[in-house]
Amino acid sequence: MRIELQNIGKRYRLDRIFSKVHYTFSAPNRYAILGPNGSGKSTLLLIIAGHLAPTSGKIIYTDAQNNTILPESVYKQVSIASPYLELIEEFTLPEMLRFHRKLKPMLHNLPDEEFADLLQLANVRHKQLRFFSSGMKQRVKLGLALLSDTPVALLDEPTANLDADSFNRYLYLVERFAVGRLLIIASNQPAEYAFCNDSILISDYK
Repeated sequence: MRIELQNIGKRYRLDRIFSKVHYTFSAPNRYAILGPNGSGKSTLLLIIAGHLAPTSGKIIYTDAQNNTILPESVYKQVSIASPYLELIEEFTLPEMLRFHRKLKPMLHNLPDEEFADLLQLANVRHKQLRFFSSGMKQRVKLGLALLSDTPVALLDEPTANLDADSFNRYLYLVERFAVGRLLIIASNQPAEYAFCNDSILISDYK
């Protein structure tokens, strides 16, 4: 899949976040969106995901057969994990997965039990998500993004709230399940994106 940003800009009232972002992301490459906190990394990632509209410019999504993907179908192609995107906290993990599968299939038709095992959450899978720690919730978000059967995975500050063991689990999931996909990571922590082969610096578009 290919995502082409054509002179993308974003403003909030009088505040310009970035402008004239002209860049192409293509599979199977891994990219890092870099910049300090508050620089607009998350905003750009949400625009790429189709969750947020740019103030100016446009985005063209193209599949592996070089067909243009309509904006209303982009959500089927993209999975995103972010500390700021909420889970449905009244759900248990199996209920969350059942809901998620109505929108996107899981890689290899991954069953609930294997999902829980991969995220090291088997012992709490029948608890409501509101009883999960912040690190457990982040693992669920990463799992939903990396284990969904989509050609694009977007990760915003992927190791926020993770301890050392969970950080290593994140690296394992990326290496096992992001192969051949377009992966874009918004981060200012080098360890989170050390495996990326290209990067874009938000400050270049201020």
